[in-house]
Order: sequence, then structure tokens, then C-alpha cells
Amino acid sequence: MRTMMEKRKLSSALTRCAAVLTLTAAAANLAAQETPDLPRQIAWTAYNVGTTGYNQAVAIGAMLRDQYNITLRVIPGQNDVSRLLPLNSGRVQFSANGVATYFAQEGVFQFADPQWGPQPLRMLMSSNGDSTQSVAAAADSGITEFSDMRGRRVPYVRGAPALNISMQALMACGGVTWDDVTRVDFPGYEAMWNGAINGDVDVAFGTTTSGPARRLEASPRGITWLDTPHDDAACWQGIRDIGPYFTPHFATRGPKLSDDTPHEGATYPYPILISKADQDANMVYWMTRVIHENYDRFKDADPGAIGWALDRQVFDWVVPYHDGSVRYWEEIGIWNDELESHNQSLIERQDVLISAWAELQDRGIRNQDQHREAWMALRAERLEEAGFNPVWR
Repeated sequence: MRTMMEKRKLSSALTRCAAVLTLTAAAANLAAQETPDLPRQIAWTAYNVGTTGYNQAVAIGAMLRDQYNITLRVIPGQNDVSRLLPLNSGRVQFSANGVATYFAQEGVFQFADPQWGPQPLRMLMSSNGDSTQSVAAAADSGITEFSDMRGRRVPYVRGAPALNISMQALMACGGVTWDDVTRVDFPGYEAMWNGAINGDVDVAFGTTTSGPARRLEASPRGITWLDTPHDDAACWQGIRDIGPYFTPHFATRGPKLSDDTPHEGATYPYPILISKADQDANMVYWMTRVIHENYDRFKDADPGAIGWALDRQVFDWVVPYHDGSVRYWEEIGIWNDELESHNQSLIERQDVLISAWAELQDRGIRNQDQHREAWMALRAERLEEAGFNPVWR
């Protein structure tokens, strides 16, 4: 039996504990109700209507409306240029983009055009879900690893460097190049997958969760995902020599994939929320913050939305983070000296590229083909002088 004094001490302790809990809950509630310093209307570009990138952007928009009465206008773009042009012109503040973010930063492929050049882009955060960006082989082709692709029919999508360079990078896991395969050209992504389903090619590239992959699985040909073994140094050296934006990842979503039968593959973030470097840092800070703090409110809206979780962020990718987002990641104890050093190196790389582009413009080259050739040569030269790998020449 407790004495009266013991009971009083216990009651006092419980009262103090309850007070602390009440203050903590009140502080948390106040923080949750803090009004973001964001415009009442915000605009993003995103992928086409119906894609997981578009759906995730819409889900975030619904959260902004419900929690803060902020309207997010999501503008779908048919291709990389149509998603980045409104960002470049200031019509939108952000873009939920893909790996073309890296191509734009580097000023390569369609961004080597005189109207573009290397772009000063910055990340806020990105989605890294349970899928990978992978090569699927028709099961009846007998292809089970990348080295088996030698001599086989491989699709090439006209005007789609993100697809073709990624295919080339993954083929390098098995030491295979475009010279080792029979290239078959297609006008678009869907046509490429239809070619695999119809027997015109033996493989296709895409996200493991894409609809066409399901159709290949359901076809008489069947589907096999080609692994990029994460402990195979030669495989990954080959991949990163061509596609440095790839990172090792396990896929558990997609045809024939599950938690029990994961795909040991490669991927890159998608979508990647980006802005221009000169976007208002406070706006970027708050955009990053509200997405992170309200993750639980939109994570179930699309299967890919789980990729926005904090533990799925890749902070040392190939595109630098914006000062505003860095401020938030520092604030919550995520950012460190190593990440800051990496980020500054990426910003320096962008500065070298932008300076080289300005140098080229002073030469007054008017012919588009000559301009592109001169740019790629100068780009490689200036990057190497600064100690960076040009990747492409």
C-alpha cells in the first residue's frame, strides 16, 4: 500500500507529465497549423495525364488544397521540352520531371540546340517507389541476361534520348553496344512495347509498373526482367559510364514481381520535383516542407507516391539541390557536410557548362549542325579541364 506522501508525489509527477505532454501536443499542433509562405496559386508541369508522375502531382495538389487552400495547377507535357519550356519561361514555378532534368543540365541531346544549352536546374526532392527503370525481354526470346542481347533485335525510339541512352547504358552491363545488336526504330514508347508484344523486337525499356509491361506479360510471349546485379562492379561501371544517373534499386512492383520475387535492377528518381536555380528560396523551402510534412496525406493516392518518403530520398544524385530545399533539409537534421560538398561540386559543374555555352555563343556559329558539333567538343574540353567527366562527347 502507498502512503499518503507517496500518493501525493505520484499525483504531482503525473500532473507534471501531463503538462509536458499537453505542451508538446500543443506545439506540434501549432507547427502543423503554421501557414506556408506560398502563393495561393502554384503551377507545375508534369508528365501526360494518366501517368504515375501526373497522378502524384495531382495528389500533392489535393493535399495543398485541403490543408492550406492553395491551388496547384498541373500542366501535362507530352515531352521533355514541353515540360521544361514553361519552367524556363517562368509560366510555372516547378516541374515534376524525369531524367531529362539531367540532360537539360548537361546541355546534351535535344538541349544541345542553340535555343537551349545547359540549364541551371535545382532539385527539391523526388519520388523513388517500388519500381525500377529496366529492360524487359520477351520470355520466349531466351534472353535472361544482358550479354544475351548480342545479335538480337533491340528497339530505338526516334527523338527519345532518355529511352535510348538508358537502353544503351543497361546493355553495357553485359558488355553489349548498339553495334552488337540489330537496331529497330519506332516512333514512340507505346510502339516500342507493341513491337515487343508483336514479335518485332526481343526487348523493351521502361518502368516495371508501366501498362505495356503488363500487356507483354499477358501476351503469348511472356516477360522476363533482366537483372543488374548490385555486387557486379563491371556491370555497374558499364552502366554509369553511359548513364551516371542510374542507381541500384530493387523493384517489387510490376509483372512477375513481388516482395518475395524482387527484381535486382537499376533506376533513377521519377518524378523529380525541380525549379530553376533563381527561383525564390523561401518558396522552394516551403514547397519542400509541406510535401514532406504532409506525406501521410497523399502517399496512398497513387502506388508510386510512397516514393516521396524521407527514407527514399537520394540526396547525392547528379543534379544539385536548391538553396531553399537545402535550408529545410538542414533544419530537420538531414543535410551534412558530405552532402553539401557533393552539392557544391554539382553546382560548379553547372557553372562550367554555362560558361562554356556563353563562350561558344561568342563564336557566332549559325549552322545548327556545326553549332552542335562545336558545343559537344568545347563542353568536353572545359569539363575535363575542371576535373569533371564529360560522359558524352
